[in-house]
Amino acid sequence: MRRIVTADVGGTHARFAVAELDGTRVARLSEALTLKTAEHASFETAWEQFGRQLGEPLPTELAMAFAGPVYGELLKLTNNPWVIRPALVAEQLGVERFTVVNDFGAVAHAVGALDGNAFTHLCGPDRPLPERGMITILGPGTGLGVAGLLRTDGRHEVIETEGGHIDFAPLDALEDRVLAELRRSFQRASLERLLSGPGLMNLYEALAAIEARPSTIHDEKVLWAAAMDRSDSLAVAALDRFCLTLGAAAGDLALAQGATAVAIGGGLGLRLAAHLPRSGFRDRFIAKGRFQCRMEDMPVKLITHPQPGLFGAAAAFARMHA
Repeated sequence: MRRIVTADVGGTHARFAVAELDGTRVARLSEALTLKTAEHASFETAWEQFGRQLGEPLPTELAMAFAGPVYGELLKLTNNPWVIRPALVAEQLGVERFTVVNDFGAVAHAVGALDGNAFTHLCGPDRPLPERGMITILGPGTGLGVAGLLRTDGRHEVIETEGGHIDFAPLDALEDRVLAELRRSFQRASLERLLSGPGLMNLYEALAAIEARPSTIHDEKVLWAAAMDRSDSLAVAALDRFCLTLGAAAGDLALAQGATAVAIGGGLGLRLAAHLPRSGFRDRFIAKGRFQCRMEDMPVKLITHPQPGLFGAAAAFARMHA
């Protein structure tokens, strides 16, 4: 059994685990260690902390999921000041072999490798993800990740994208006003400005401005708690808009990619597992005019595996270095 370190590096957290590979299959994933990126100067110092926590020599092979573009001589996180120079990784970490994939590319690899027990049904026909065709994968977290998984004849290919940075398209008069408020703060209002952890605060402040009332919550965690427990009406309204926008975006991306199914991931996707089925997500997902029948026949699943980024990075490594 081959042992590797697998890492999932995002804007807020860096997660580490040891994966055991059996050929091209991830046979086991150890309990994950989650570190706050703000508390570490670099990936190297976080790697050293993982080694101390593990209490034994680290494996000399590494699979990394990285929340940003993974090409070029310098990799920079979209929502974090860490930088990684691939040419120096082996020397700095003492590894013999490593693979870096986009964070939602890793989630797509996980979707391709996990069985049906790693998903729960969200809307559409209650049937498994298809064995052939395109599956759109997206999920809100510190940012908004988007990828595609193309299955053909027992194989799959992962398409890494930056789809979270496409333009936000308002669909009613209120969202027209939300977009106008966002433009006061941002040069360009992308989907990620709404569909992310910080995105809920952007929505909340925009709605407060529209109602000409003060925004009394200024902490992101407090806002999410107030929205989820319904203790603040404006926070609840922001969350409702969040779910509507997520449904619209998921449908748009599925049409753009020619998908026959959708999988929702991301830390916030899992947090909203009980809320999304009761929200306006489905109505916005299927509201695609002449393509409504197609959207109604498209299964939408929620990824419930606790660490799809770690699992998927290891699965990508196993495929590349079998």
